[in-house]
Order: sequence, then structure tokens, then C-alpha cells
Amino acid sequence: MSIEFEAAKVVQFLFKFMQSKFTNWQLKLIALRIDYFRIILKCKLLEMKITKPFVGILAFLIVLFTMPIGHAVMIIMEKVFGHEYLFLAASIIGVIGVVLLVLGVKIKNETKATFYGIFSGLLIWTGWIEFAYVYIAQKYDVSPLIENGEVVTKPEYLIMPSSIGFLAVFLLYFLFNGKTQCKFFTWWQKLFKIDRASTVGVKREKSLALISAMEMIMILWTFYMVLLIVYDKTILGDRHPVTYIVAFSSLLWSLYLFLKLIKIRKLAYALRYSIPTVIIFWNFVEILGRRDIFKEIWIEPGKYWIEMSAILFVFLLLFGISLLERKKATMPDRH
Repeated sequence: MSIEFEAAKVVQFLFKFMQSKFTNWQLKLIALRIDYFRIILKCKLLEMKITKPFVGILAFLIVLFTMPIGHAVMIIMEKVFGHEYLFLAASIIGVIGVVLLVLGVKIKNETKATFYGIFSGLLIWTGWIEFAYVYIAQKYDVSPLIENGEVVTKPEYLIMPSSIGFLAVFLLYFLFNGKTQCKFFTWWQKLFKIDRASTVGVKREKSLALISAMEMIMILWTFYMVLLIVYDKTILGDRHPVTYIVAFSSLLWSLYLFLKLIKIRKLAYALRYSIPTVIIFWNFVEILGRRDIFKEIWIEPGKYWIEMSAILFVFLLLFGISLLERKKATMPDRH
């Protein structure tokens, strides 16, 4: 902290000056007061409230870095545990996600509850959903999609589109749920003139951990479906013009969301708003990566361990900064 550093320099100068002016017991008393001053100063620095637009930027970067880290963790698990212990490890990861969710619903602090929900959703998605498709693909010996001698789609993602019916049912539920406060669904409800339940004067406790976890899972699931459908050559294909429309539409949509995100003052709300912002932006990243426009280093974390370590370090640093958020919100934002 630059403020604390400059203050310490001033204190050291004053202390040297006072050595020639005061007795030992007076110096000890002054030293105690100086230590007290430094402790108070440090506490004030730690309690500094992060302000906009840095709240939104911080939230965006934290959620953004979970994307490559999540991919890398899945690859590392496949290589470390092998076929014999892989699915046991994946099941345990899913259980950890559930434990985080249970703990998160009991937390009153909005920011901490949101973090619990985000990490819970990621672990449940990776451990119980993605690896479930890996298990089925291996069990029935599903072959990957290979083009020019290179695997472009893994077996588990070839069978994942079979879940599109289940996804449609969930989306219909949220669409016709008059009590939902998700801005995406409320927009469609207004467009289709779907009746909404009145919430005027109704005060309800919301589990932000559960909301964040479900938001993470549902949005990941939705845009996995979008990408896998446009990649399918029997429908469009990864070189089809519509695929590029999806890519650049995702970029523009995420930019629109980002501009709204940086206006948010509360970190907890910004984190939840970052989930769709990041995942929609990640569509653009995925499509460019599939066309080999850049190297997806998270697919080969062993080869690019320095770069992935740097990403992990920055993520942990940003996560640590976010925990310095001072204010404990008492009224959840509507999202």
C-alpha cells in the first residue's frame, strides 16, 4: 500500500529526530502510540471500499479466470487419476460443490455467499455433469470428432446435445415463473405479456449462494448447447457464416453487459452479473480457439504450466482483493 509506505517513512524520520529530544521511557511511550497509529492506518486501508467502475472490472476478471482454470482442472484430473479413479474423483468434486452450497446458504454476507455459489456451481457442473458425459462416452466407446488428424470435439461433447430437451424444460419453467427476478427472463415476460406475481410489499429472504450456483450451471449448460449445435456440420458447422454471427453477437452482447456491469456498486451483485457477461464473452473465445486463431493454453496445462500458474496467481490475487470489501449488504439486489 503506497499510503502506508509513505506514512512509515514519515514515522521513521520523526522517530530519529525524537531520539535526541526525549528520554528512553518517553520514546517507548511514543513508539507505542506510533504502533497504534500504524495498526489503525492498516485497518483503514483494509476497509477501503472498492468503488465503481473497479467493482465491475474486478468481478468480471475473477469470473473470467474461472473459465480457463476450470478447463485446466478437468484436463489435469483426466491425466492424474486415469480411468480407474477418475469418476470417483469427479464424484467427490461434485460432493464438495454441494457442501459449499450448503455452507453458502447459511452465510448472511452477500459477497461470501455469492462466492460460495459460484464455486459450488463450477464444481457441480464439472464433477457431476461434464464427467457424467465423459463416463457415458467411455462406457459406450463413443469416438471423438477428428478433422485433419486432430480431435476437434471430444466424445462427451458429442453426446451432450442430447440434454437439450431437459434444458428447454428448465428454461420454460423460468420463463413462466412469475416470481423470477432474473432480468433476462423478465425481459421476455414483458415481451410476451406473461403475467408476473406482484412483489410489492413482499420481503423475501433469497439464498444468493443457491441463485449464483444455479445461474452458473444454467448459463454454462445453455451456451454449451449453443456452441455444440452450431459446430454440428449436419446443422451449421464451425465455418458456417451463422457461427461467426454467433461469435460476434456474443462479443457485442457481452460488451453491452460489461458496460452495465461497471456501473454496479455492490461487489456481490457485480459477481452475479459477471456470470452471464463472462460466459457469453467466452463463446467468442471458444469459436476463435476452434479456428486456431490463438492457442488455447488451458487445454494443455502441463505444457503451458507457467502461463496457467500465472493465471491462477492473478485469480487468487483478485480473489484476495475482493475479500477486502468492507460493506456487508443487507438488502440483496434484484437479479
